[in-house]
Amino acid sequence: MSTRTTHARSLFAGIAPEYEWMGSMLSFGQDPRWRRFLVRRIDAPTGARVLDVATGTGLVARALTERGYRVTGLDPSEPMLRSGPPAGPRVAGVAETLPFADASFDALTFTYLFRYVDDPAATMVELARVVRPGGAIASLEFHVPSAGWARAAWRAYTSGVLPVIGAIVSPAWSQTGRFLGPSIQTFWRTHPLEEQLGWWNGAGIGAVRTRTMSNGASIVMWGSRR
Repeated sequence: MSTRTTHARSLFAGIAPEYEWMGSMLSFGQDPRWRRFLVRRIDAPTGARVLDVATGTGLVARALTERGYRVTGLDPSEPMLRSGPPAGPRVAGVAETLPFADASFDALTFTYLFRYVDDPAATMVELARVVRPGGAIASLEFHVPSAGWARAAWRAYTSGVLPVIGAIVSPAWSQTGRFLGPSIQTFWRTHPLEEQLGWWNGAGIGAVRTRTMSNGASIVMWGSRR
């Protein structure tokens, strides 16, 4: 298991019990809205098989289930998998080596994943492998705003406010509050959008579209397996 995956498992184990309400609060209620938009990018028939990677406590998986899909959730953190209400089968595993056969699913979603893998391009290929041709793939990730005023506000919030709030809640959330801002900035500095679109194209995913949300604080990407 990679260092990044090991760190992710450690990080999320400590914040699993409060993850859903803290995520909503810290994003000023925007995280649930981002996830709803992500779920609506999946256009598949009722009963379609959907894999939700980095499912966490199952927020996206439950929303997909409500739309009539048969959802399997996968996450490396067993405490996260145990924390949310069930929404179909849950599998402990990593995105880099999915325990499923080729074209096992009609669609796939993943959330806040690539900052925790060593080789995002190879992971994208692995994600696409388990989706049938024509199936939808959609992701949600944090983003650094491009507008100057929004970027300044984002940096002030992630560097000054998040660590303070986290420290009030618990030692685990204190660590998360200190980690998030630098993690997001480093990811986007190292892997700009053009490079990320190359991962999707290289994995055989076409018609890729993107949408930034909440003044650039998040980005949803989606396309279909060629």
